[in-house]
Amino acid sequence: MDGESCIRKAYDYILHGDFESAIHWFELAIKAEPDNAGYYHKCAVSCARSNKWTKAKHYSDTAIALEPDNSEYIYYSELIRSKLLLEEVGVLLASVPPRLLEAGDKLAEVISLDPLSFDGFYTLAMVRYTEGDYERAGKLVKEALKLDPQHAAARRLYADTRRKIRKNSKG
Repeated sequence: MDGESCIRKAYDYILHGDFESAIHWFELAIKAEPDNAGYYHKCAVSCARSNKWTKAKHYSDTAIALEPDNSEYIYYSELIRSKLLLEEVGVLLASVPPRLLEAGDKLAEVISLDPLSFDGFYTLAMVRYTEGDYERAGKLVKEALKLDPQHAAARRLYADTRRKIRKNSKG
């Protein structure tokens, strides 16, 4: 079967919500035409939709290796990388004691790669709050709230940072 036929089959599975089968057909398209960067990119997108971030990164990296100047591929690769970094941050924050400095560095990179990452802004705000840097925490959670104004925990964190800032300025 040729690559284009495999792609059509993959999209048929996507329309039915079966991303696992779609990934299988994208991979068959890649085998049929291993130099087609678009196939790798499409497979990366489907892997990402299935939360298979490591696999998505592999296919995204290959697409970029084949077409290094493709801005769409680069943009999507950065989003995938930011998701992988968020997973690493989860491990750092779950360690005992939490590794806040490393987590903060990775979260800054997440925000750099994906400036629309609510999780990046919110989690970094939590890290800064935990470190006692209420000014920065307040600015970061304010950015998170721009992305999701109804997020209850972020709203509470913003209120908490405002109280801490007022308390520190009086004392």
